[in-house]
Amino acid sequence: MVQALRRLPNPRLTGLGVGLFCLLLMLALGSLVSLLFGSALTAYGVLFLPVCVLTAAWVRKADLVTAVVIVPIAFAVGLVPVAESGAGGTGDRLMGLFTALATEAGWLYVGTMITGVIVTVRKVRLMRRRVAAARGRSVK
Repeated sequence: MVQALRRLPNPRLTGLGVGLFCLLLMLALGSLVSLLFGSALTAYGVLFLPVCVLTAAWVRKADLVTAVVIVPIAFAVGLVPVAESGAGGTGDRLMGLFTALATEAGWLYVGTMITGVIVTVRKVRLMRRRVAAARGRSVK
């Protein structure tokens, strides 16, 4: 199992890179869900969770906070094609988007929390390594 995980790609994206990755992927997934299932908000929410995990795992160490910021923005951007738009006017589209954001807030909170936990664990591990390295240098 560990060897299989090590074979997976392990890219390190900058803050801008992870932002573009997350935004474009959520927009593509939202369009795909809209095309295949119509206004299936639950399917969109389920697909949002793995994107959160990948975003938190692939951001480089210097830009960890960016992942937590971009995830809710990407959720809202990707929700645009999935949200019901009634007659299709601007007001109807905005009302559908706000309604979808309100009714699917659980997915948004869970995804943001998952991202925050992964980023926090990565940051704590990074800080522990730095402290251990500093102790190792001061002993010599």
